[in-house]
Amino acid sequence: MNIFNYITIVSMLIMTFLILIQTRGASLGAGLGGGGEVNTVRRGTDKTIHQITILMAFLFAASLLLGIVV
Repeated sequence: MNIFNYITIVSMLIMTFLILIQTRGASLGAGLGGGGEVNTVRRGTDKTIHQITILMAFLFAASLLLGIVV
């Protein structure tokens, strides 16, 4: 196994964790699509978690592509 395989696995695990801790609404109905509110502005830690998730998704995709090419 090369280093890109390890980077892919670690970034996938971190990204999965970050996606699961992001909140959409206050109730179970909101989590299942029943929420009437739409959050359009991210602030504070929610914004930071969102940005790190995007970074992990980019790192995941890049490591997959580099693992195939190299």
